Amino acid sequence: MISYLEFEKPVAALEARIAELRQTASAGDVDISGEIRRLEAKSADLLASTYGALTPWQKTQVARHPMRPHFSDFVASTFTDFMPLGGDRYFGNDQAIIGGFARLGGRKIMLIGHEKGNDTQSRIKHNFGMGKPEGYRKAIRLMDMAGRFGLPVVTLVDTSGAFPGVEAEERGQAEAIARSTEACLALPVPMVAVIVGEGGSGGAVALASAERVLMFEHAIYSVISPEGCASILWRTSDRASDAAEAMKVTAQDLLALKVIDRIVKEPVGGAHRDPQGAAEMLGQAIAGELDDLCKLGPAQLQSMREERFLRIGAN
Repeated sequence: MISYLEFEKPVAALEARIAELRQTASAGDVDISGEIRRLEAKSADLLASTYGALTPWQKTQVARHPMRPHFSDFVASTFTDFMPLGGDRYFGNDQAIIGGFARLGGRKIMLIGHEKGNDTQSRIKHNFGMGKPEGYRKAIRLMDMAGRFGLPVVTLVDTSGAFPGVEAEERGQAEAIARSTEACLALPVPMVAVIVGEGGSGGAVALASAERVLMFEHAIYSVISPEGCASILWRTSDRASDAAEAMKVTAQDLLALKVIDRIVKEPVGGAHRDPQGAAEMLGQAIAGELDDLCKLGPAQLQSMREERFLRIGAN
């Protein structure tokens, strides 16, 4: 059952009415199939028009939707032969950042990403996708392994930010994020990063410093959450919608600003309405990028990353 967001209430009302009519049709002899088809068409049009004009704050809500597919969902639908590799060889195995060998089509890759979880128990297990130092050190280890084996690196970014707890700071959170960013930039193999949900602060950049950065249509990418920005600027999180507008967090804004390179379309109504369709679109987009990047040598790839990030913010 779909969980509706606040701005989807008109769609929810129509779909509830359709469900009632279907129940009536199945229980009686009255043919109301025509009315059902009319309402279904109306609902589809309303959904398309609603999602075609989302505000930045509404896109933020979609990016955080509890039913939105996460790393494990894409592993099951987009990639094959995933072999997880755990541990940073220093402290432990962070469950917020997962990685390992995988295949995309017939191509072997190193796949790394944030996992948020999809219910209370799994969200606690994966720390809501907020990586700790050992998670970023694991990512560094896997990127180094990919470089030695000549495997392209694909990262799926979906985090509100790196874990800000005391224990993370004690274990060197800032350094781990910086080292992970450095490892991305120094890779001698192709790297494609995709913001599939939230891309928050350094916790996202540490896995997204690639020569090609993609974003799902309704994902967000920012240095701080809209609520955090509003709390700083206006001393209240109630103005998060204003902050989201000002921060240019959407894929469309970031493409115009050349912070990202490509927008990956989502099924109408968001990835949570059709996870399989979203997974197929994701796989096609990544495969297309890798087809081009795998033709380039290490020096070209590293130069592309350097030039790409130096251009951000330039006039």
